Amino acid sequence: MPSATPAELAAAIVETVKAGAHVINLSAALLQPTAHGRRQLVQALDFAATRGVITVAAAGNQGTIGSSAITSHPWVIAVAGCDLRGRPLSESNFGSSIGRRGLSAPAEGITSLGSDGRARNFGGTSAAAPFVTGTVALLLSVFPSATGAAVKLALLQTSSGLRNTVIPPLLDASAAYERMAAAYMGR
Repeated sequence: MPSATPAELAAAIVETVKAGAHVINLSAALLQPTAHGRRQLVQALDFAATRGVITVAAAGNQGTIGSSAITSHPWVIAVAGCDLRGRPLSESNFGSSIGRRGLSAPAEGITSLGSDGRARNFGGTSAAAPFVTGTVALLLSVFPSATGAAVKLALLQTSSGLRNTVIPPLLDASAAYERMAAAYMGR
């Protein structure tokens, strides 16, 4: 399990943004959380937001209701885990900020490559977050003039408007693409 102090993660976020990233995928356990470290992390996420860099973060797998400095940040898209039918997984973390500004994605039975290059199955919100990150990257590549805010809005927009739940909706990449196409191809 990757881990970092809040200061280390904050420095990595700033460095990644300065290097020209358009989207950041976070999945890490934070060590030694302090008020100062939390401030540094919030400042780094603010820096990414001012540059239009979308931050996608795994919500965590402790089965709790709540949020962290990362998942409560207004610019971060927190990703909760669901099964292959779209039902929330009991081990996924949920919370009001995750429900309002996050998404759910598949988090069980995901096949990926291990460090040895062989296919392996794994799960959890660390497996779910890349689905959202990949969708962001795809939308930015298809619509290169789009801002991070436009992509984020297309991903998070729902027909019911404001969300007031702890469980976020399922990622709908097709609907996000359609929203982006209407905004950028209809010009």
